Amino acid sequence: MRILPGKTEAWKEFVRTLARQRLTEYEEARRRAGISKEMTWLQQTPEGDAVLVYWEAKNFEKTLEEFGNSQKPFDVWFRQMIRDIHGIDFTKPMTFPEMGYEWALKGFVVDKPKPK
Repeated sequence: MRILPGKTEAWKEFVRTLARQRLTEYEEARRRAGISKEMTWLQQTPEGDAVLVYWEAKNFEKTLEEFGNSQKPFDVWFRQMIRDIHGIDFTKPMTFPEMGYEWALKGFVVDKPKPK
């Protein structure tokens, strides 16, 4: 996800807040959304900064639905931070992402079927 110009420090503070003051709420929100693992990386490029996000979840569509619809105070705050830093509004309908490819020791996979 791209970071809006001038928002990289806000993203770093957001991450610190998640890891410190709001860790319990963050962990509860991830469990509620069905996320078993989440990892992020800050990627700096000549075109601007971006955040690479990796999720493991059994039902990704449920995860997106939970993100967009939850009215729990933490989730509302989290969505507002994403909107302010990345310009993405999770309250608007999202479609299941289209997979580009997957690689593992077993080989290269293209056009993997979408989970149902």
